[in-house]
Amino acid sequence: MRHNPRSDIRFFFTTQPLPCPYLSGKIEKRMVTELSGRDAVEMNDRLSLTGFRRSHTAAYIPVCDGCNLCVSVRIPVRKFIYSRSQRKIKNKNSDISVAVRPPIATHEQFLLFKSYIETRHGEGDMAMMDYYDYQSLIEDTPVRTNVIEFRNHENQLIACCITDQIKGGISAVYSFYSPNLGMRSLGTFMVLWIIKHTHNLGLNHVYLGYWVSESSKMDYKKRFSPLEGYFNGTWSAV
Repeated sequence: MRHNPRSDIRFFFTTQPLPCPYLSGKIEKRMVTELSGRDAVEMNDRLSLTGFRRSHTAAYIPVCDGCNLCVSVRIPVRKFIYSRSQRKIKNKNSDISVAVRPPIATHEQFLLFKSYIETRHGEGDMAMMDYYDYQSLIEDTPVRTNVIEFRNHENQLIACCITDQIKGGISAVYSFYSPNLGMRSLGTFMVLWIIKHTHNLGLNHVYLGYWVSESSKMDYKKRFSPLEGYFNGTWSAV
């Protein structure tokens, strides 16, 4: 008799407490589950709709003691309204070409990634990543992942965004860009491009990860309007 294990059983565990990456002096814990097996895509879809995020082959959500400031947020692309500054950013970057690539790491991407991390997040664990760590970040994915490359008129790679296609939308997993091109506001431009791309695909939402109201690094997410957050089991306006 052939044994057929149930693929819908998932084990969740809680990580050890670690310093919070968003707020100084706070401690972070996560609930994590492995994304594996034939239903990894479906499981990632279901978890993403309830506030989870993907990292490599796992999905996680913060479960910090005494703190609930991390809010999973998304943009309903059919209701999105450009602000005046966002229109200026879009026009300023009209010379950029964009290509949607498969999740295959390149040395060109890695050099840009290292430059970004060392400049913007040099104190964090990611500053220690080598090429093989970066390759794992890109290629260790059990779901529908792409790397979106942004190039200037000289064909130089100036920005990248790792994205997952999930049920009804696109999840922006991680982005990085040239730290020397601050006048272009590339972080905002990438989100604007993904909003349009998501709309063109006939999908409804762009998932931006966690917004933390007391973290200045997360302020940019509030500039996309309207914005929805996952509160008490439902998505509602932030």
